[in-house]
Amino acid sequence: MDDINQKQQDFGDNPLETRKTDHYQREYVQTFVEKWDELIDWDARAESEGHFFIDILKARGKQRVLDAATGTGFHSVQLLKAGFDVTSADGNAEMLTKAFENARERNLVLHTAHADWRWLNKDVHGKFDAIICLGNSFTHLFDENDRRRALAEFYAALKWDGILILDQRNYDGMLDHGFSSKHKYYYCGDQVSAEPEHIDDGLARFCYSFPDGSQFHLNMFPLRKAYTRKLLTDVGFQKIKTYGDFQETYQENDPDFFVHVAEKNYHE
Repeated sequence: MDDINQKQQDFGDNPLETRKTDHYQREYVQTFVEKWDELIDWDARAESEGHFFIDILKARGKQRVLDAATGTGFHSVQLLKAGFDVTSADGNAEMLTKAFENARERNLVLHTAHADWRWLNKDVHGKFDAIICLGNSFTHLFDENDRRRALAEFYAALKWDGILILDQRNYDGMLDHGFSSKHKYYYCGDQVSAEPEHIDDGLARFCYSFPDGSQFHLNMFPLRKAYTRKLLTDVGFQKIKTYGDFQETYQENDPDFFVHVAEKNYHE
């Protein structure tokens, strides 16, 4: 947490060796956070997503939602506007500050919590109907024990019939067939590029280039779809449905992103 206020990213002498969960604090520095919304393009992303997440939550009668990876606040704001009771959490203080400012500009007030997923229930109290963990955020966890611990914390924070919605890039496609992206749904900024500089079974290092010539990087763990689904099952989720770029049917290599909807409730 001591690097939160620094301006430049720090990956050490060999960036490809930086494979630690806590390193995201050195990645989401203020200068990168200030440019994040250029990457997303809120209006374009809202149009591309439509009401996908809102429809899933409403169809299951969910009202109290924890946005566990708030980032700059896009999904928290969309859910608040749709009438949900939202708690907005993030492990990075710079992101939470920006999210609060973004909501305030839209005449909304976020209920925020600074929380590490691995100890989520220490900092975020109460039970939720649903938890969303979006924006490829889960891939910041490099250690399998961290991933299992975080999912167990999510599971514990949900009501008995709660659901977890978690997304990830299609790393299977990148690892098996190389990188390609349509940027149709997630990273919609038309003047920004987000592409991998390196990918192996243990690291996907992405470079984000902006119109002013600035560049930033993120080191992430390349989660395979089947592995993520197994982790969700292992922690206790009973039914998992995976969408490809918000579609129920898809060719495995086509989607940029997978969205997993995991239900805690038992189904006969």
